[in-house]
Order: sequence, then structure tokens, then C-alpha cells
Amino acid sequence: MATVKVKFRKSSVEGKAGTIYYQLCHKQSNRQITTRMRVLPHWWDAEKETFIAEADSNGLSARYQQQIEKDLLCIRRILCEWDGEGRDYTLADVIDRFRTLNENGDTVLSCLATLIDELKNDGRWGNARNLQRALNSFSDFLGGLDRPLKQVDERLVMEYEQWLRTRKVSKNSSSFYMRTLRSAYNKVISRNQMEQTFPFRNVYTGVERTRKRAVPEDIMVRLQKLDLTHSAPLAFSRDMFIFSYCTRGMAFVDIAYLKKEDVSGGILSYVRHKTGQRLTVRIEPLIEEIIERYEPFVHNSPYLFPIITSNDPEEAFRQYQTALGYHNRKLKKLGKLTGENLHLSSYTARHSWATVARKHNVPLSVISAGMGHTSEKTTLIYLDSVENSLIDKANEEILEALCRNVSK
Repeated sequence: MATVKVKFRKSSVEGKAGTIYYQLCHKQSNRQITTRMRVLPHWWDAEKETFIAEADSNGLSARYQQQIEKDLLCIRRILCEWDGEGRDYTLADVIDRFRTLNENGDTVLSCLATLIDELKNDGRWGNARNLQRALNSFSDFLGGLDRPLKQVDERLVMEYEQWLRTRKVSKNSSSFYMRTLRSAYNKVISRNQMEQTFPFRNVYTGVERTRKRAVPEDIMVRLQKLDLTHSAPLAFSRDMFIFSYCTRGMAFVDIAYLKKEDVSGGILSYVRHKTGQRLTVRIEPLIEEIIERYEPFVHNSPYLFPIITSNDPEEAFRQYQTALGYHNRKLKKLGKLTGENLHLSSYTARHSWATVARKHNVPLSVISAGMGHTSEKTTLIYLDSVENSLIDKANEEILEALCRNVSK
């Protein structure tokens, strides 16, 4: 009779999640069934071929253990049935039968929920949040009713896109959902070794350029000069906005996670959360002034600014999210205090630095490198369109030259 064991395949990257697989042996032949269960090394008891009790905080290992027991029961029933019939079978036959029986068991929403848990356990909180947003939207479209993965076809995805359109979801938001779901779908399909049908090929997954709310240099000066001694929260948001501008548009998430160890020899060195790219910024006087202003508030903290206080990764991410929302609300108030009723957000500083740099004739390639972009096309998204007045002025000069030549 064939045998089946549960095995753990370590990741090639030390400390990263490995994969659970089932090893089947029959007539001196060995085959494997790779699952979509990704497990951190310290969760798994290799000797007992089971999860260590309470190995993770959110119960993912317990759900995985239930899935393993369900899969093993299915495989053993196949073996008992065929052995009882005296059937001559191969391990390939067993695997095909197992996959056929389990094909309908993989459902869209449950698979996405599992991926979200895995992202959280890998510490990829931003990715988990994005997938959760996409999952919530797709679940609303499905009316909360889960359905088998094989039913995710081109027609269903296009119906979802139309559903988003009728609810006046912006083109870029719709594209965000599609790209996020496509990436998750491809990962699940690859893990489960299912047929790829490319259901997302005919929906919009681009990025439409929108009007950016960059502010000119005089507004940045006006913000710096605001007397905010009456409100420490407003002063802090103003300082973080200016700090972002001075550090070539550093994202708020990167500011929040900056540590004192990132500052050395007059250089600020950090890794962008969005891309994993390391960037270095020379500490100019205004940057140093802002850092020193908040030193008394982080005396016993490893962080550069008083935004994150927890050492727990999940709680730290929640603190960042809360701080970002609060920061943006304060920026709206600051926009009104400038006298221009400006709509400021954490990303306005990033767009503003790029736009001002271009107006100072800084080459696009330099702006792109400064912002940590891998493509100049991405940088163009951040830049305001050239002002109509400049285009009109250029056209005026061209036509004046034409008229002069005609009159000769």
C-alpha cells in the first residue's frame, strides 16, 4: 500500500516562510504534492509532522493543520478504495484523483484570505492591507458568496469592472483592484498547479495621469513661517510635511519608520517600504533642525520621530496608519491657514518637490533617481503638467518670429 507523509520544504532565503508538501511513496516510487501553505520554520515540528501549538498569533497554523488533516484523509481514502479493489495504480493516478476531488474546494475568497494571513506573518503589512481592500471590494461584488477558483473567468472579471464603473469608482482605483487581484490570482493558480486562463487580460490595469496638487515654493515658505505655537499637533504635521519636501518627497511611511541608526556622518540612509530600494539623503540644515526639534520626544526610542512607539510589528503598523490619517487631517487645516484654502496631503510634498525641481531645470533623470523611481515614466506621473501660461508664452514668441519673417 502507498504511504503519505507531511513534509516541510525550507525557503532558500534564511528565515523566510517555507512550503508544506505531501510525500507519497509506492512501489519504490516517490511523488510530491505541493500545497499553497507557507509556513515559518519555527511553526513546524518536523519530527511529529505537525504544527507547534500556538506557533502564530492569528490562528493561521491551526487552520493549516485542519487543511492538512482534511487532505490526508482524502488521500488515504483514495488509497484504501483502490487497494480494496485490487487496482493497479501509479502515484500519478493518485495525485490526479486527489486534485480532481479538491478542485472545487479552492474558493476565491478563502484563498485570498489565506494570502492575506501569509503577508501579515511575513511582516508585509502594506501588501496585506492592499489585498484586504481588493478582497472587500470583490466580496461586495459577489454579494459575499464565495465561488470556486475555476469560475473566475474573463466574463466574471469584466462584470466586476463594470460593477465598479456603475458605482463611480475611479479608473485608477478600479485598476488598483484589478492589479492586486490579478497578482493574487496568479500566485494561487501557480501554487495549485491549475490551468491559467488569464481572466484579467481585457480589463484596465494601467495608471491614468491625474491632476497633481503640487504647491509652489512660496507656499512652502508660507508654511514654514506660520506661527503654530498654539498647536503642537499642527506644528508637528507642518514639520513632517516640510521634512518630506526637504528629503526629496520621502513618503510618510518611510518617515514614520526612520530610526536613529539611519543617520550617520551627515547622511540619512533608509529603505523605501514601497520598493525595497535604499536611498541616501544628505542632511541639510533645515533637515537637521527638524530632527533636533524632536530629539527630546524620542529619548528612549529607537525611532527618529515620535510616531511609532511599539516594538510589535503589527501594532507598529497600526500606529503608522493611525498617524497617517491624523497627519492628513491636520494638513487640511494647514492648507486653510495659508490663506489659499489648499488641499494638502502627505503626498503633496512629494509631488511639490518633483514639480519645483523641474521648474529649476533639474533633469528628469535626476528627479527620477532622487525620488527612487526605476522608470522616468513613473516620475512623470508625479509632475504637474507644464502651465498653460508657459505654453502660451512659447507660442506667442514663435508666432511673433513668424510674423517678423513674413513682413520682411
